[in-house]
Order: sequence, then structure tokens, then C-alpha cells
Amino acid sequence: MRLQEACDKFNSLAGIKFGELFSPSDMDMIIVNKGKTGQLLELALGMHLSSSNLDFEDGELKTNKCDINGNPKETVFITQISSVIDELIQERPFEETHLFEKISNILYVPVCKDGNPRDWMFLPSINIDLSSSRFSELRDIWRSDYYSICSQLKHHIETSADGYIHTSNGKHIQVRSKDSKPYHPIYSNIYKRDVSNKNHAFYFQKQFVYDIKRMNG
Repeated sequence: MRLQEACDKFNSLAGIKFGELFSPSDMDMIIVNKGKTGQLLELALGMHLSSSNLDFEDGELKTNKCDINGNPKETVFITQISSVIDELIQERPFEETHLFEKISNILYVPVCKDGNPRDWMFLPSINIDLSSSRFSELRDIWRSDYYSICSQLKHHIETSADGYIHTSNGKHIQVRSKDSKPYHPIYSNIYKRDVSNKNHAFYFQKQFVYDIKRMNG
């Protein structure tokens, strides 16, 4: 399924309470495991869940917990960095990176989780396509964030007391730890050693949501 098709289908569902949108068994799953909303959105769109690199043929689905006005309650996970640590250290050109692939065409879906799960709902989605001049400001911000984070990570590796990477922030994007025990160290072929004792990932910070709401307003 292409992202625009999914966007059109989804927006016909926006504003419908989960109790009306999903079956009782789906609602039981939501109540038991509140982290399944992204998968439920895929099911609502008639998609097959997969472990492929992208959720759509030409883009990525990103959901986020918000209030009724679409204000974010959480940051937005983008992708793990362990497999690309050396391209970050080497500052591979932004448009050639795994990160760019994951964020160059996004269907951003805020999920209002105020009150009872049966009253939750998907809010209108925003399709962020970095090839559109409309989002040139975002492309510039994310490119700047990427190079800043690459520089910060390299600085941490070379100067911090433990020789590890640490939380690195841009305006919208950050890298921070994302792992659970047993932890998964990140090994760099460039430095020939572990550069972290646990996995890390890219996230969109909350400011990202406020800015795309403004651009889409």
C-alpha cells in the first residue's frame, strides 16, 4: 500500500471513538496492551503487518500519544542506530542515510488517549513528504539535526570518560538509549571497540509535533 492511499483511508476514520471503530476483541487487546495502537491502525487500514523496513511501499507510519488537541504526550521513535553507527561517525550525507529513508515520507498519526480506551480516537493525520517544497523548512531542520548529532556522538566517543556515546540533541531529532536487559552494546568498526554498553535510537522530540501542527495549520 502506498502512503497517500493509507492517508486517505485513515482520514475517513479520524475522530471515530475506538469503541465504535474496533471489535470487542480488538478493544480487549488495546486495554491489555496499550502499545498496540500502531498495529491496530494498520489493521484498520486493511494492511498486513510485516517486519519490512518501511510500513508502506513509499513511506513510514508514525503514531504518537496526544491529548484531544493533538499536543504530544510522548516523543516519537524513529529507528535504532546500532547497525548504522559507523555511517553516523563518518557523517554519511544525510540524503543517503538510513535515517533519511525512515523520515523522508511519513504518515504522522496522533492518537488521543484521554479517558477510557473506548473513548480514544485517531486524530487527523499529517503526510510529511520531504520532497515537497511545503516541508523544505523541516528538511533543513532535520539535515542540521543529523549533522549536529553525528558530531556530538563522535565527540562523546573521543572525549567522554567512559568512551561511550550519550544523549545527543538537535531541534527536532535526538539520539538516546533504547534497550532492555540484557543490554546490547554497540560496536564500531571504525574505533574497533564498543562505543556504547546499550542500544540507542533516533527519536523525534515533542517540538517536532508542535512545529508540524503549525506548518499544517
